[in-house]
Amino acid sequence: MRFCVIGVFLLYLIPSPISAGFYPNSSAIPPELLRTSNLRNSFLNFTGCHTGEKYDGLYKLKQYFQHFGYISETLSGNFTDDFDDDLKNAVEMYQRNFGLNVTGELDELTLKHVVLPRCGNPDVVNGTSTMHRHSGRRTYEVSFAGRGPRFHAVKHYAFFDKEPRWPSDRRDLTYAFDPRNALTEEVKSLFKRAFVRWAEVIPLTFTRVETFSNANIKIGFFSRDHGDGFTFDGVSGILAHAWAPQDGRVHFDNDENWVASNGGDGFLSENLVFDLESVAVHEIGHVLGLDHSLIESAIMYPKLKQGTRKVVLTRDDVEGVQSLYGANTN
Repeated sequence: MRFCVIGVFLLYLIPSPISAGFYPNSSAIPPELLRTSNLRNSFLNFTGCHTGEKYDGLYKLKQYFQHFGYISETLSGNFTDDFDDDLKNAVEMYQRNFGLNVTGELDELTLKHVVLPRCGNPDVVNGTSTMHRHSGRRTYEVSFAGRGPRFHAVKHYAFFDKEPRWPSDRRDLTYAFDPRNALTEEVKSLFKRAFVRWAEVIPLTFTRVETFSNANIKIGFFSRDHGDGFTFDGVSGILAHAWAPQDGRVHFDNDENWVASNGGDGFLSENLVFDLESVAVHEIGHVLGLDHSLIESAIMYPKLKQGTRKVVLTRDDVEGVQSLYGANTN
């Protein structure tokens, strides 16, 4: 996914994006749009299922795991409802990736974690966890005022394969919005804030331009199958996906209930609403070369609970991106 290249001449061959729905807060969203995710309902029904059993619809869970790399693409089209070794191995790797109890069984805690909304970028590529490879993961000692025990902390940021980054002679990156989305200035200013959060800690700047085809970073909202090989799934589930340097594409799911908030970190609503700036900050991290972090509080953690606003970079995010570009000394 990360190194797919699309020529400018293909731009208008993909389905046209539709203007997404943006709301100032969760209470402004029509009640009929705050529906429960079918994905959540169906997967939670598998609680307690284990190897050797057969359960109606289990093939859909296999498709989910395959989307994120836990099951090989070579098995596409051959999924059954049997809880086989392929699914067991996928569950074990998922549990290991996210620090859950590794049992290989579909316990309640695992499934509640699986159904959390998330970034669409895969966790596993060619059988290797992207959350454990090419990372800055290392233990270091921390002491306070020179007294008492020395505590150990771990860095959990990770990079894409071969650690791609924007070249050193390109310090001002341009970004543009797909004109077919017809975004308001209010929504565009939200993205500006998201870019500034990263620019504050690294020696890069981000400038908005109007010519979409010439921009380094291209932002668009799409529904379902939109021509890049990575289909969105409607409300909840996959929220967005992005490519590593120097591709620059950032795609958001048009079917989500997006809240364009101006507040700080916090909780917005228990309903199926998602803070657009929170997701934008995360996806920009991918565009800069960061992969997913194991730290739940980090911006680059792949999951985002509904109704949550999380826009402030953590130490893990900052140290990760500065490992690629250095620190902003201004």
